[in-house]
Amino acid sequence: MSTITKRLAAAPISWGVCEVPGWGHQLEADRVLSEMTELGISATEFGPAGFLPEQATQRAEVLKRHNLQAIGGFFPVILHDPSKNPLDVVSAELDAYEAAGASVMVLAAETGVAGYDQRHELDAEGWELFGRNLDAVVKAAADKGIQAVVHPHVGTMIESTSDVDRVLNDTAANLCLDTGHLLIGGTDPALLVRGYAARIGHTHLKDVRTAVAQRVQAGEISYTDGVKAGMYVPLGQGDVGIAGIVRDLLDAGYEGWFTMEQDTILEAEPTDDGPVRDVRQSVAFLRQLETEINR
Repeated sequence: MSTITKRLAAAPISWGVCEVPGWGHQLEADRVLSEMTELGISATEFGPAGFLPEQATQRAEVLKRHNLQAIGGFFPVILHDPSKNPLDVVSAELDAYEAAGASVMVLAAETGVAGYDQRHELDAEGWELFGRNLDAVVKAAADKGIQAVVHPHVGTMIESTSDVDRVLNDTAANLCLDTGHLLIGGTDPALLVRGYAARIGHTHLKDVRTAVAQRVQAGEISYTDGVKAGMYVPLGQGDVGIAGIVRDLLDAGYEGWFTMEQDTILEAEPTDDGPVRDVRQSVAFLRQLETEINR
């Protein structure tokens, strides 16, 4: 019997909580975590620095108070700069993960520029250093019982299909299957699951309006403006084919979390339900899908 809902997780970005300066109004952690719990979600990613306490035991206590398991989460790190050792920043975070009982570090290959509206290409030497640093981070995490996965992400060093292929072919790292960012970067997430299911270590489930995503792909609008234009919609209401992807993951024996992560931007404190309304619809979609699969 397939168990999607027991592995259902959330991420604070679905409530508009984001590390990008000027992203939008940031909700308080207690509201976000309480709404997760009310939806029957059992685990969450940590969110950006400052959302939860920096001190590991305090971070764990906050999540315990809301009956939420710590997954770990999105962690931007520079892997291509010879003047920076990524282990300097990763090591302290891994200690916090270990103390909080978190199991997955979702690495975003930062460019060094704030935000996700630009990137630059690496030469052969840059890729060699990138791969070496990535493998070192994956090993350091594994030594603490934590899986570090690479998150293909618009505006990072791993964005396009060729970038994804380099990670798969030249490193030992597994991927975070982010159905939205992969699609915008030019990779069909459904084909990736069929070809590389064994390399999927974590998921970020996003549904996307391809008409808006194509404008981002073409450089017509920025990623941020795409989010503002409603590029992300509740699961099952976009063009990604989430149901088929989840089915294929289950058929391939995927045992990780199904993390609902749909970027949103808030202009102010909501006077109505706010972003939880969309998350509620995504939860209902996954529960219905589980019922259908188990018939």
